[in-house]
Amino acid sequence: MASNQTEQGSQGGRHQEVGHKSLLQSDALYQYILETSVYPREPEPMKELREVTAKHPWNIMTTSADEGQFLNMLIKLINAKNTMEIGVYTGYSLLATALALPDDGKVLAMDINRENYELGLPIIEKAGVAHKIDFREGPALPVLDQMIQDGKYHGTFDFIFVDADKDNYINYHKRLIDLVKVGGVIGYDNTLWNGSVVAPPDAPLRKYVRYYRDFVLELNKALAADQRIEICQLPVGDGITLCRRIS
Repeated sequence: MASNQTEQGSQGGRHQEVGHKSLLQSDALYQYILETSVYPREPEPMKELREVTAKHPWNIMTTSADEGQFLNMLIKLINAKNTMEIGVYTGYSLLATALALPDDGKVLAMDINRENYELGLPIIEKAGVAHKIDFREGPALPVLDQMIQDGKYHGTFDFIFVDADKDNYINYHKRLIDLVKVGGVIGYDNTLWNGSVVAPPDAPLRKYVRYYRDFVLELNKALAADQRIEICQLPVGDGITLCRRIS
């Protein structure tokens, strides 16, 4: 879930519209980034998928266009070939990944809801990148446990993107650190969680924001203390923390 609505009161009413993805102080500045740098270069299939997703009742869960652009470039910069995505929704970030991968690149994509994925699938197929995607419906943890048990997947992933159930981020990290290669990158989405990570205790927060906030705070603390990785937390979208495995 990649939502960025901030409750009225604590932030003076900024960023109220559904799907707003920036923690920037100024809506105008965020729109400038989108209109100047993101939308003019957004691949047509991604634009089409973004517009389809906007009509979905859960559209607040989608990855923002600027974050999609960032992921696409990051994958190219690190020459990723074997990747994973946990939490797919309609597949906007998945499409950004698949478009960035070489023709023989792969992305293992996991989500508990195939129906949402199938909304975006015709666009992914039309873009000619469906052959790069191995979609698995169901919880990711049993799949990860099986991969670790198999032994042959240790250190085989170049890039992993996690945008799923925040209460399991720590559990994902315990497993993914074994599956990503040394020098590879794991990206955790929503690590600034609507800005709630710095909200005072009495701040008026949506129930789901309040519920998951402690899990996000715990993750951020754990990542900062993990000596097996280098980290960089960026205020892109709802906050993304990049972890580069160093040992």
